[in-house]
Amino acid sequence: MSEEIIPDVEMTSDVVETGVNYAEMNLSELVKSLESLVSDEDRMKKFKEAEAIKTAFYKRLQKEKADAGLEVTTTVEDVEADETEAVEAPSEVAVESPFAQIEAGFKELFNKYKKERAEFNRKLEQEREENLKKKQEIINDLKALVEGQDDVSEVFPQFREIQNRWRETGAVPAQNYRNINETYQLYVEQFYDKVKINRELRDLDFRKNLEVKEKFCEEAEALAENPDVVEAFKELQKLHEQWKEYGPVAKEFREQIWDRFKAATAVINKKYQAYFEAQKEKQAENLARKTALCEKVEEIAGREVSDSNQWNAFSKEIEEIQKEWKTIGFASRKENQKIYDRFRAACDKFYARKRDFYAEYKDSINANLEKKISICEQAEALKTSTEWKKTTDLLIELQKQWKEIGAVPRKKSEQLWKRFRAACDEFFAQRDAHAKPENDFYGNLKAKQRLIEEINAYELTGDQDSDREAMQAFMARWQEIGFVPFKEKDNIAQAYKSALQAKFPNQPSRSRRGSRPTAKAPRTEKDKLIQKYNALEQDIVTYENNLGFFARSKNAEPLIQQMQERIAKAKEELVALAAKIRELGNSEE
Repeated sequence: MSEEIIPDVEMTSDVVETGVNYAEMNLSELVKSLESLVSDEDRMKKFKEAEAIKTAFYKRLQKEKADAGLEVTTTVEDVEADETEAVEAPSEVAVESPFAQIEAGFKELFNKYKKERAEFNRKLEQEREENLKKKQEIINDLKALVEGQDDVSEVFPQFREIQNRWRETGAVPAQNYRNINETYQLYVEQFYDKVKINRELRDLDFRKNLEVKEKFCEEAEALAENPDVVEAFKELQKLHEQWKEYGPVAKEFREQIWDRFKAATAVINKKYQAYFEAQKEKQAENLARKTALCEKVEEIAGREVSDSNQWNAFSKEIEEIQKEWKTIGFASRKENQKIYDRFRAACDKFYARKRDFYAEYKDSINANLEKKISICEQAEALKTSTEWKKTTDLLIELQKQWKEIGAVPRKKSEQLWKRFRAACDEFFAQRDAHAKPENDFYGNLKAKQRLIEEINAYELTGDQDSDREAMQAFMARWQEIGFVPFKEKDNIAQAYKSALQAKFPNQPSRSRRGSRPTAKAPRTEKDKLIQKYNALEQDIVTYENNLGFFARSKNAEPLIQQMQERIAKAKEELVALAAKIRELGNSEE
């Protein structure tokens, strides 16, 4: 029979997660974690945790350097290659950036810890080698005792002393542990089985060993009821180490006591195995949930976004997903970092696109701001002009341009509009005050109001040609009337348009901008003139549109002047055509 325990799972000191996800910490938090670790009394046992902090630190450092547009030159492998130099000969080069400063501090702290642990391990290994020599000497003494066949009264006290020396001697190197313990146990059993000692002394020793091992069984059985299966498993390993330090019990109890201890061990091992199987299932479930969240963020990060409202809405979705992510536990050690890197990459992609959008948006509204400031300056330069006709046309064109320009910074929008409107109002107020009889703006307003009343009062004849001629006549008369006060132009124009569309819903008119009315081939001279009138109206619309495009170009003043002259000439010709159409209409009557 062998009293060697073989657990159902691998016995390691790093089975359990620390419960801390260093990958989600920032650089400052990682430095603080390392500072806390190196000041811990048990720091020499936490080397794997220190390595995890170092790996997370340099991954985060590379990421933040890349985000800041800096060249990434240092990796975890680089640090491992020059750790000794970093401790023994700190760099005297000036710190180039906050990243370099925090990296230098972290590297110095980590290398100091690693040097300390290397010295600790060196001393520990030295102690274990010395313990190995001591235990080999103890075995030699035990062997000599077994083979000596001395007097019982002298041999047994020596045996007791050898046992005490063995228990007091510390750990040996791991590769020698099994062999030296098996050798020791072999000679202990030989001592009890072969040396002729006093039965009472032997039985007393057996009883003491049995009492101790029964206590170990009780402790193991109590551990089997411990809800913390991981802690129970650790304590069980200690009991096994202590079990091996004690000699045998009476032959009739050896099998029985070992079976009892082994049964308690089996219960703990079974629970331990079940715990990690459950952990694996939970980790697989966590991985599936986190994968689904990654897919959601990746889908959001790939969406087409056109305005800030959408960006804000999608940002809220991302934030909710990030909150949900934090509620999900770890995936397996193999997958946990990978899935986190995928999630972080998707979030980074979204926020990078958002930053780019707002950078472009800021450039756009700043460009619009410059355009509107320029229009304000142009309007202010024109507000004292006494060239009423020319300046009116220019200001109207500036108003069209203003409407076509996109958004400007919110704080400037109302201020700029008031500035532009003030310049326009000042000019038109002066123009209206200095209106000549031939350009009576208020008289023109009244004339247009009367014309609208005529349109509303007109009774349709039912003859499409006759109604069309009446509509054309109304339109011609409207064109003959000059400008109205600036503040009234939009209202009167809308009233005219509404009246014309309401009265002649089936007739094409200029109100349908951008398209020529479909007309039959002219049959009479009057039809020809009407067709020419309609074509000329469309030409004027085209000229005015072109004028707006020219106004946005630099050094286009000659083209603008030429286009304004062409528009004026076309309007004069339009008035003449309207007169001829009326004359032909009167003669036909």
